[in-house]
Amino acid sequence: MISGARQVLGNRPSVPDELASSPAQDCFARNLYHDRVHGRDAAKLLPGEYFVSTRDMLLVTVLGSCVAACIRDVRLGMGGMNHFMLPDSEAVGTGGMGARYGTYAMEILIGHLLKLGARRENLEAKVFGGGNVLPGLVQANVGHKNAAFVESFLKTEGIRIAARDLAAGHPRKVYYFPANGRVLVKRLRSLHNDTLMEREIEYRQRLTQAPASGDVELFT
Repeated sequence: MISGARQVLGNRPSVPDELASSPAQDCFARNLYHDRVHGRDAAKLLPGEYFVSTRDMLLVTVLGSCVAACIRDVRLGMGGMNHFMLPDSEAVGTGGMGARYGTYAMEILIGHLLKLGARRENLEAKVFGGGNVLPGLVQANVGHKNAAFVESFLKTEGIRIAARDLAAGHPRKVYYFPANGRVLVKRLRSLHNDTLMEREIEYRQRLTQAPASGDVELFT
């Protein structure tokens, strides 16, 4: 069991204190490493995960049909990222289980930031992904549905979108620096392996079998 205190994992970065306050620890990304290129600790997010940090870290993820919302408190200089997809089903419509899953994924991230002291009026978002790249999902337009959902959710919540790179037909690698809001996006014109596809297909299957449930309290 991971406690709130930082623990050293060999040569890997310390386990973040934010994990102890996570409202959904099973979704909190644990793939931590030190990025030598950017000279700071980093967290790599896989589909279905999120990460929040009060430190000057780097958050990294690769997106196909999934979307990532990068949200930070511009005054406190802390923020986080999530990585999620709506289930490919008729339930994706307004009020359905798919929409509920997307709402849950967003509320986990926002709720955790507010719990750590962020203020809703100081939040800004940058959103990425939603490319139609998965075989069998292009016709269903899943990428566009994911992109439309995240924009609609943030508009409803009154959170300003400061930058976006959504939809289109290519995957992306996103580097997010929550301390200052900087984002680097690399559009991947071709994939040299099937890792991204396999991860998103496996993630989609998990969503179909066990849709998200439960509520997340949004602190003020």
